[in-house]
Amino acid sequence: MDLADPTHIRYEYLRRIATVLDTLAPEGEPITALHLGAGALTLPRYVQATRPGSRQLAVEIDPELPGLVLDALPLPAGMDLEVVIGDAREELAAMTAADGRPARVDAIVLDVFSGADSPAHLACEDFYAEALAHLTEGGALLVNVGDDPPLGFWADQALALLDAADAAGCPGAWTLTDRTMLELESEGNLVLTAGPGLSTDRDRAEASIERWLAAGPHPAAVLDPEETEDLAQTILG
Repeated sequence: MDLADPTHIRYEYLRRIATVLDTLAPEGEPITALHLGAGALTLPRYVQATRPGSRQLAVEIDPELPGLVLDALPLPAGMDLEVVIGDAREELAAMTAADGRPARVDAIVLDVFSGADSPAHLACEDFYAEALAHLTEGGALLVNVGDDPPLGFWADQALALLDAADAAGCPGAWTLTDRTMLELESEGNLVLTAGPGLSTDRDRAEASIERWLAAGPHPAAVLDPEETEDLAQTILG
């Protein structure tokens, strides 16, 4: 964590998530963001630095972690961030607007692990559908998936998110990762993203791909929804 420059992100998968967040709204425009899994609050700090005035909420199940993080790495003055202790799915379900409908945000980042694995109740089509229902018209869900060759877990999650996105009537799911992951040469992280804010219009999609690839880290790979589905189906046979 670089407190002097929160835009300097060392972890490659967090950098890829940040790159997608950069494209959800015009540069510098505030957004609303929900972070399921607080970690060191790296992405909330990034959003604040690049989009001042953004309203953010982080959900963390470990009651001691946020305090430890904030004691060592204080937040910048004026940052609009609420940290809630609880289960990600339960806290998401509790987010309702005045009319009783799901409260909506521009970005939901899911980065939760129990040991080396994602909790089963957060790695399924039903949960992805619940998350997509909380997105604004320009919003996106971003999911960090840790896996190793032959990427069977990623493939399961990709198809689950594709099905949830299709049922919700929104584009998805895209994949951003290190190219060597797709060549089954290494273990690491893949970012899945879907939502109404990710256009499948050819010109806009190509522009997004170019921007995401250029931002790296390199060697970078981006799969559109069709390519994501094709690779997942091939992996699962």
